[in-house]
Amino acid sequence: MTHEMKKRFLPISVLLPLLGGLVAALFLGSFLLGRYPILPGQVAEILASRFIHLPQSWPDTMETVVLKIRLPRIAAALLVGGALASSGAAYQSLFKNPLVSPAILGVSAGAGLGAALAMLLSLPWFGVQAMAFGFGLAAVACTLSISKIFSTGAMTVLVLAGLVVSAFCEALISTAKYVADPIDKLPSITFWLMGGLARVGPRDVTLAAFPICISFIVLYLVRWQVNVLGLGEEGALALGVDSRRIKIIVILATTLMSAAAVSVAGVVGWVGLLIPHIARMLVGPNFQVLLPVSLLLGGGYLLLVDDLVRSMNVEMPLGILTAIIGAPFFVFVMTRVRRRWA
Repeated sequence: MTHEMKKRFLPISVLLPLLGGLVAALFLGSFLLGRYPILPGQVAEILASRFIHLPQSWPDTMETVVLKIRLPRIAAALLVGGALASSGAAYQSLFKNPLVSPAILGVSAGAGLGAALAMLLSLPWFGVQAMAFGFGLAAVACTLSISKIFSTGAMTVLVLAGLVVSAFCEALISTAKYVADPIDKLPSITFWLMGGLARVGPRDVTLAAFPICISFIVLYLVRWQVNVLGLGEEGALALGVDSRRIKIIVILATTLMSAAAVSVAGVVGWVGLLIPHIARMLVGPNFQVLLPVSLLLGGGYLLLVDDLVRSMNVEMPLGILTAIIGAPFFVFVMTRVRRRWA
């Protein structure tokens, strides 16, 4: 990257602390939203009591609301948003395509199919999440298997295989909705597919945090190799980078991250497509800075959208609101970044 290009973007030493501070402020402010009023000082005392001994001056109900209802939902929004945005940044850098999102290889459609089948079988909530996670991984495995049949190694073939798997899973989801009980099971399937964090609990956050954090660490460890992939097969080989191995690592890490996010929140669109573009506008295409910025932006964005959802009189599914906000804003963003992609 030339000196002139660096001038166009904000220094990472300034941007990361700024984004971190904004996300931290949003995190604390999110506890104040809801039908049960809580003062900022009470929130701070309840959170601090988890780490240091404080005499309890608040009712048990308030502690339950803060620690068992709002904290898991806020943490889940940060995790899911960060995971989807990081996955989107990795996929867009890997495929060198501005229209790529975490759903491109079928993980979202596969997870949706797993959740729909679990609800048809009347499994408990944990079973729904487990099947969503497993089917999301299985869908990507099918995509990779189909692409290997052609043995071309072309990324276009992989994308086409992902579209085929996604279409097949969507057809099976429609079949599941068609045969589902319209009074009991059909509404559950429909609302899950729209995305939301209303049912998230402490255990859900704990289970999702492990694969998401591990996957992010893996992506960060191969950050410079992902940059090298932009030089093409010959350029990467000249620098000692096994492009095929790095592509597999990135796909596996992003798949694991995306499947964990979708299993917790349902299908939440546009985050993994929109946020990496905004991050790229701020810091440029360098993946080693694009990745952490996408993580912070994605987590903060989804938390902000979820705060809007919780502020409404009737809670709207999260996926609907992200689409309403994301679709028109994506048009604006693409008008700003189209030259850089070209």
